[in-house]
Amino acid sequence: MIVLKSPREIEKMHEAGKVLAECHKEIAMRIKPGITTWEIEEFVDAYLKKRGATPEQKGYRGYEYATCASINDEICHGFPRKEPLKSGDIVTIDMVVNYNGALADSAWTYGVGEVDEKVSTLLDVTKESLYKGIEQVKIGNRIGDIGYAIQQFVEEKGFSVVREFIGHGIGASIHEKPDVPHFGLPHKGPRIKEGMVFTIEPMVNTGMHHMKMDQNGWTARTVDGGLSAQYEHTIAVGKDGIKILTEQ
Repeated sequence: MIVLKSPREIEKMHEAGKVLAECHKEIAMRIKPGITTWEIEEFVDAYLKKRGATPEQKGYRGYEYATCASINDEICHGFPRKEPLKSGDIVTIDMVVNYNGALADSAWTYGVGEVDEKVSTLLDVTKESLYKGIEQVKIGNRIGDIGYAIQQFVEEKGFSVVREFIGHGIGASIHEKPDVPHFGLPHKGPRIKEGMVFTIEPMVNTGMHHMKMDQNGWTARTVDGGLSAQYEHTIAVGKDGIKILTEQ
């Protein structure tokens, strides 16, 4: 069942989204060669506490951290660690913020130091694909229109879209209906309605779209060692249009 949110509920989620977006802006200023994702983890934990917010994914299904920190060929759910990032790396920081009981979810991929042209193109295409998907969020359209727009754009640029991890509704809990794939056919899936709140979060690979899981049971990575990037926003559908709740 898709739970529609009231304007008041959406505004509360927007406040959580503002905290999350401001946190990402702070992270962007800290990403450089030599920093560790463990330092980013500690910063996020402290920053959210200072803002009166909490990291919703800490403790979710046993996950131990405030952030997911996925480096290079890791698609998602990488654990924060103490190995320094190097120039040329990419790292995706993903987090869910709880602010006064309302949730917001956003991931962002950062280039570390100087990245080469192919990496820069991957980041640009992945970010643009997110906004191509957002353009399809209109009352009366269908969820499938989002994934179709993303897949068409990404594959035209020579990259691939991960299939196993998708966007999702969000509200009282991190994962609600509807499921929001980043691939597929147009005019399929639930019709988009006022009050829907969900994430769009394409994960795009330089090589094949296939993935494999690490032994930790959480971290997914590309099967061919190619790089993977991700950008994610939480989107609300209102009577007068959409609102990007995590816009930076």
